[in-house]
Amino acid sequence: MKVDTYLFGSVEVNPEKVITFPNGLVGFESSTRFTLVHENDVGESASFTLQSLDDPTLAFQIVDPTTLGYNYELALSDAENALLQTPVAADVAVMQVLFKKEEGGKAVISPNLRAPLVINTKARVGLQKVMETFRPNITLSNLSSSV
Repeated sequence: MKVDTYLFGSVEVNPEKVITFPNGLVGFESSTRFTLVHENDVGESASFTLQSLDDPTLAFQIVDPTTLGYNYELALSDAENALLQTPVAADVAVMQVLFKKEEGGKAVISPNLRAPLVINTKARVGLQKVMETFRPNITLSNLSSSV
């Protein structure tokens, strides 16, 4: 399917590469279908663009938290495990959404530490895990009863 995007123009999206966030993302609950877009000629990419397929003007820069020195230990509820289709740890990607803020008159890019994206890469379904507190430098675990 062809999708017109604000950042990349018209892009071809393989329907098998669509990632569904059934609950959307915080503040963008009506956008549930996304795809990852990145430039092919940059080699190994540290960040990706999570492009909405429901709203061509909506895109987020996301990054693997380990590239920034963070790891997560996430305890998922039964409902979250069910939404993610009870993945095994090897099928899970945890990503941070980057955002721009003004600090001292300068634009600064920062990761959203308290609301990582958790994606079952095999089933291509994800959620945004909003946490009250964040404990940096811990590991990913407790994804399903099989882990």
